Amino acid sequence: MRRNTPTVRLACAVVAGALLAGCGLLGDAKSGRETVAGMDMQGAAERADSILYATVGEITPEIEWVHRATTTGTCDVTRYWTVMTVISEQRRGNFLGVVERSWKASGYRIKTVSPSKEMPSIIVRSPDGFGIRVSFGYKGQAFFQVTSPCVDESKVGAPTKVANGRTYDGEIPTPNVRSDFWSAETPVPGPARSS
Repeated sequence: MRRNTPTVRLACAVVAGALLAGCGLLGDAKSGRETVAGMDMQGAAERADSILYATVGEITPEIEWVHRATTTGTCDVTRYWTVMTVISEQRRGNFLGVVERSWKASGYRIKTVSPSKEMPSIIVRSPDGFGIRVSFGYKGQAFFQVTSPCVDESKVGAPTKVANGRTYDGEIPTPNVRSDFWSAETPVPGPARSS
């Protein structure tokens, strides 16, 4: 039996996002969270985009990423991005460490850290109430997700900034961009000891 794994992955990510939203981790109007006055869904989507651009801007060497999807709830919006750079199992901790340091420097509060060897993730909350997640999934592919707090309903357009990864027709494949650093299958060397 042949499975359409990219579709299954996206469906799982959307369901997981919806479940997290329902739990109040990433956004839900009924969870009792405050709403952002004067912001609509389009403004929230643009803020989510700016969070991603700032995050990936801190990752060196640079990674390739693409826009994946946008979903809306009763009063929130979620943007999803997929990392196309192969991040080896040996470098996932370094990748997550860079992302976590960037988020802490931005004043984001850590909500959950999953140290799973195969599918680690970090969920944080920004001071303005956005839920932000980085996670690893099938074939070690990294994903980012940003969900807004409750905002005014509006139409939501596609991101205006072009992703730095190549454009794919149809389903986004598993990671396929090699990096001398991120794809290396050896741990990052520690600092040299002085004698």
